[in-house]
Amino acid sequence: LLERGIIGERQVLAVFAEAGLSECTHVIGEPIAGDEVVFSQAHKVCLHGSRTDFHRSWSETSMRMQALRDNPDCAKQEFDSLLDQVDPGLRAELTFDPSEDICLPYINRGARPQMAILREQGINSQLEMAAAFDRAGFDAVDVTMSDILAGRENLASIQGLVACGGFSCGDVLGAGGGWAKSILYNNRARDAFSQFFDRENSFALGVCNGCQMMATLKDIIPGADNWPRFVTNVSEQFEARSSLVAVPDNPSIFMSGMAGSIMPIAVAHGEGHAEFSTHKAQQEALVALYFVDNHGVKTEKYPANPNGSPEGITGVTTEDGRFTIMMPHPERVFRTVANSWHPGDWGEDSGWMRLFRNARVWLA
Repeated sequence: LLERGIIGERQVLAVFAEAGLSECTHVIGEPIAGDEVVFSQAHKVCLHGSRTDFHRSWSETSMRMQALRDNPDCAKQEFDSLLDQVDPGLRAELTFDPSEDICLPYINRGARPQMAILREQGINSQLEMAAAFDRAGFDAVDVTMSDILAGRENLASIQGLVACGGFSCGDVLGAGGGWAKSILYNNRARDAFSQFFDRENSFALGVCNGCQMMATLKDIIPGADNWPRFVTNVSEQFEARSSLVAVPDNPSIFMSGMAGSIMPIAVAHGEGHAEFSTHKAQQEALVALYFVDNHGVKTEKYPANPNGSPEGITGVTTEDGRFTIMMPHPERVFRTVANSWHPGDWGEDSGWMRLFRNARVWLA
């Protein structure tokens, strides 16, 4: 509050005084323009220099430890990012109004289409995902892989499907690999998913582990030929942080009206590096999300790009936009209060709520 100018220094000191802490409360400094930091004692300057240099001196030991433990190139990239003296920090620039509920006309009709929240052993994001789609006007239905493998569910009555994040099957056979192969090598499951994907009125979203799984299913997903597979992060570490992404112009039904927007999103993955089969496939892939740096420029540098994917690519879609996969977690930040940082003028819904509402509007 003091930093934002909402309250003043005197008010802060008064609060401490009321609590009997005035004798141990002191003003030790004040912010100034520029990069210089000055330390004084008894009105005599005892140390001064560049804030950037002090910051790098403080961080150098951590950088050297990180270089031994992780990918040394990523450690150096993060250390060198301290040289950016005009880094604006996290930001949000939206091309739409996050408070606008574009689903209201359809919710008011009382129709709530079924949205399958698909689960496998080890998945852990199903509750947030169900809550987001429920808020958007869907009837979120819990569907497990055991339901499909046993024939209790064949997806025939399901209009939308989302594969959630987590660590399916302990990531046996690679990221999402065990989950995908339980579909590809089981005739009943493969037929159910193939028929679902082939219907013109169906749509699906894959997030994080679900993204990895759906990428492995690309042979049975129309229009997914150029999708990548996802491998170990270049940093060689599990990355959990708030990252900035930008939405390019793309046909995804989930991104309708969002092109040109930049906003923070949660990421949590160890194998999120997009690896394309060929350079041509990468160039022809329909990108739904890019990682960008704090200046809004798409990047491959760490930590702005936490997995090192080429050209910052972290989400792709199909030509008709019905099927979209992404590594970041929009369901974890669809409420403003769930964001570690957000603009002060956001209301109950963050910008990511629009993604879920877009799906409901597409079904009309």
